[in-house]
Amino acid sequence: MASERDGVIRLDRYDAETKQLVAGAQQLADERQHSEVTPLHVLARGIEHSPGVAAVFKSAGAPPGEVAELCDKALKRLPKTGGMAYVSPRLIDLLDRAEREAKRDKAERVGIAALLHALAQEIRGPVGQVLSEFRIGPGGFRDHIGELDKVPKGLTGTGAASSGGGPDSYTRDLVADARADTFDPVIGRDMEIRRLLQILERRFKNHPMIMREPGVGKTTIIRGLALRIANGDVPTNLAGARLLELNTGALVAGAKLRGEIELRLKSVIDRLSAMQDAENILVVEEFHSLFGRGVTGSGVGELLKPLLSRSEVRILATTTTEGVQQINERDGAVMRRFSGFTIDPPSNDQAQEILRGIASRYERHHKVRIAESAITTAVTLAKRYVPDRELPDSAVDLIDETAARKRVEVDGVPAEVDHALRRLESLEAQIAGVADETAKDGIRMREQLDAEAAELRPRVTEMREKLESRRGVVAAVHSIRKELSAAQKAQEEARKAKDFAKLGELEHVAIPEIERRLDAAEKAAASAGVQADIGVVTESDVARTVNDWTGIPVAKMLEGEAEKLMRMEERLGARVIGQAEAVTAISKAVRRGRVGLRDPGKPIGSFLFLGPSGVGKTHLAKALAEFLFDDEQALTRLDMSEFMEKHMAQRLIGSPPGYADSEQGGHLTEAVRRRPYSVLLFDEVEKAHGDVFNLMLQVLDDG
Repeated sequence: MASERDGVIRLDRYDAETKQLVAGAQQLADERQHSEVTPLHVLARGIEHSPGVAAVFKSAGAPPGEVAELCDKALKRLPKTGGMAYVSPRLIDLLDRAEREAKRDKAERVGIAALLHALAQEIRGPVGQVLSEFRIGPGGFRDHIGELDKVPKGLTGTGAASSGGGPDSYTRDLVADARADTFDPVIGRDMEIRRLLQILERRFKNHPMIMREPGVGKTTIIRGLALRIANGDVPTNLAGARLLELNTGALVAGAKLRGEIELRLKSVIDRLSAMQDAENILVVEEFHSLFGRGVTGSGVGELLKPLLSRSEVRILATTTTEGVQQINERDGAVMRRFSGFTIDPPSNDQAQEILRGIASRYERHHKVRIAESAITTAVTLAKRYVPDRELPDSAVDLIDETAARKRVEVDGVPAEVDHALRRLESLEAQIAGVADETAKDGIRMREQLDAEAAELRPRVTEMREKLESRRGVVAAVHSIRKELSAAQKAQEEARKAKDFAKLGELEHVAIPEIERRLDAAEKAAASAGVQADIGVVTESDVARTVNDWTGIPVAKMLEGEAEKLMRMEERLGARVIGQAEAVTAISKAVRRGRVGLRDPGKPIGSFLFLGPSGVGKTHLAKALAEFLFDDEQALTRLDMSEFMEKHMAQRLIGSPPGYADSEQGGHLTEAVRRRPYSVLLFDEVEKAHGDVFNLMLQVLDDG
């Protein structure tokens, strides 16, 4: 039957064209902001987008244009709600009748013919009114249904595009993008790319799946493979292969009827299987999104399992750790057909190599220079102060935003000048507002505003003159830098083309001359009072961006680690007076941890503060958090008086699987997960139940 509980439509027994038509009716209801999908929406979509439906109506004496006009008028009379359209009981009844018609005709699938016969049985409602205008009643299409065989199959226009497009509708050729030089160079992922090639060359299970949390470089590895295919640096079997990236967002978007996503995916796969001119590798990023809400429980799995077993089209997928669990919950057999491997985030040194490799792209885009110290600082600060994101993504974003800030500062109005201009505009607006005041308070306010504006105007004029002069110098420097960049690019192209005459001219004549002019322009900029490192991203610039992200002061970020640790007793003692013994013990433990003389799986230090209320136990914990992580709020305080009962101890780590709220995690585990770089304070620990101490023993012993 066409209906299930909760009014969900099953289209398993319908042919592709009928599925598209019903999906188009759903789309039409959403576009018109109607609350229900009715038979009228099916008729309106069919008469406009199905050549077969239009041909049958025309043969029955109902001009398609007039039918479409009547349907449009009827649709306009339906109330608008603005929410999502739901399947109406009348539509479910229509589809039930269509299934009975198909069964009567002994058809394997419910097609357009059965749907038209069911529509002709609508003697009431808007559809009945439209059909009665042309004297069409039950059985009115039986003598004209043969017209369906005289027209092309499928829908046209929006109806077709929404449900069944080919590969071009939902895919992008990554190898073509690589040949167009749209990708950044891929640094330091050679082993992972080689592993991809090995899996793709396997006889069975030649479907790689890259697993790791977002930001570690899964997409970059795939782009590295595309670059190798584009350059011919792959085994012979993969030479000329296509890497077709599936747009899962477009595939899932707007799919509200059961089976619609599977229909779209099957259309893409069928077209790829038919393309025999080259190897086709389908790239599916965030593979678990195909098993999310709105997708049939096992529909995608049942569609993919035979394909993965036959290896007609190789699939290269990426997912996260949680995504693997999501896929296994929906259809665990799918994961067994992939060859999965996990990639690790790069180390600090590897992340710096990656940034050095792509820095030139960001320099050209932002028209700035990125200093080596900025790259080192970006990796260090991203690792330390942006713990919720992985390297290298966090460091790349840090460099990108810092370079953008520098570009705005160089080309735009400096913050100091901008603030002065805005203040002057505000003063002049206020002066105009009190110009007609005659009361004493109004006159006094006007005089104060006039005095401040009179003092500010000459400063603003001087700032503007300096800004214009500075812009002229900057423009000259940037023009020569742009010329140098173009010459260096031409040099690289000449080297690749083995045009040695042009290469020699560029290397020994043109480029040295441009560099000489650039040096002279930069010296002129310095003599004009413009900073010598204009347009250069430095470590201070990177620290300012981290300050914008986290609120941590710049000076603390750039302070040397060794100097900071040597002054730890002094820093803590300045905040906590009279606790020298405790401060010394903590400082020694932290220094031992920072130099590596500890088990990396255990906490840096575990301390039991004893003493009456008010002597500074909690205050010392706050001071330690501020010293270690430059933020007093990096302190997770757990009041142990709330864990006096045995059953409350479980709240620290969360309920076991299967119990209520088991997916929410515990107070302790969630706090550490959200902020792993923090100080844990178990306040009034003597009040806790004994089971809490058993748990703490495991944490302190094993980490």
